[in-house]
Amino acid sequence: MATWLITGCSTGLGRALAEEVLGAGYNAVVTARNATEVRDLVDAHPATALGVALDVTDPAQVTAAVAQAEQRFGQIDVLVNNAGYGYRAAVEEGDDDDVRRLFDTNLFGVAAMVKAVLPGMRARRAGTIVNISSIGARACPPGSGYYAASKAALEALTSALRKEVGPLGITAMAVEPGAFRTDFAGRSLTQSATAIADYADTAGKRRKENDTVHGTQPGDPARAAAALVDVVNSGEAPALLVLGTDALGMFRSVVDGQHAELDAWEHLSTSTDFDTNEPAPQ
Repeated sequence: MATWLITGCSTGLGRALAEEVLGAGYNAVVTARNATEVRDLVDAHPATALGVALDVTDPAQVTAAVAQAEQRFGQIDVLVNNAGYGYRAAVEEGDDDDVRRLFDTNLFGVAAMVKAVLPGMRARRAGTIVNISSIGARACPPGSGYYAASKAALEALTSALRKEVGPLGITAMAVEPGAFRTDFAGRSLTQSATAIADYADTAGKRRKENDTVHGTQPGDPARAAAALVDVVNSGEAPALLVLGTDALGMFRSVVDGQHAELDAWEHLSTSTDFDTNEPAPQ
C-alpha cells in the first residue's frame, strides 16, 4: 500500500487531499504546524493515518517528520509539498523580513522536504514528488509579485529536479491551481503593513480589505484532490499540471501574449549573433 506524506493538511487543498488519499485506502502522513488540527483525520483512520507536527522551515522537524513516516509505514512513496501561504504587497511595499519568511516556506521549505525524502526514493528507484505552485507564477498579478516569484522559483526547481531524478525512476511535477474555495485568501493570506497610495489602483486592489473574491472561488478542493490522486496513479504525471478552468484560461492568455511579443521582437533577438558571412574576429 502506497504511503503519501502531505504537508499543510490543516485546511484547504492539503486537507482535501488527505481526506481523498485516506478515503482511497492509502497510508497518509498528515502534517500541520499544530498537529491537533489534523487529529480528526487520524482518529477517523487510525490504521492508515499518522499525524505529525511539521513546520517546513524547521530543519529538525523536517528530519523528524520523514523519520516518523518511515518508521511507521516503512517508506514514503508520494511527497506532496502543499504547505505555503500568500503574501500581497506592491514590490516597493514589501517588508524584507516578510519576504524572507515567505521564501523560507514556499521555496526553501519545499527544498528541505525534497532532500529529506530523496535518499529513500533513490534507494528504491521509485517515488513521486508533487510541488504545489500557483497560476500566479505565470500570471504575476500586481500586488502578488513576491508570492509569484516564490512559486516561479519553485517551478524552476521542480523542472530541474524532474530531469535529475527521472532517470532514477522518480517523478517530479509541479501543479498550478487557479482560485479554489479554500482558506488561502482568508486566514492564510498575509500582506504588507505598508500601503502606498500611488499603488491603490494596481496592487492596492488586491489587498485583503479590497478583495471580494474569498468564498466565491470557482475551484472545488475535493475535485482537485481527486485529480491529483488520479494523475499520480496514472504513472504518466506531466511536468506541469494546471487545475481549474480559470487557471487554464489565464495560462493560455499569458502564453499567447508571450508568443506575440516574441514574434514582434524576433528581428532584434536574432540580431545579436555573429554574422556568419563575416570572418570571425582574431
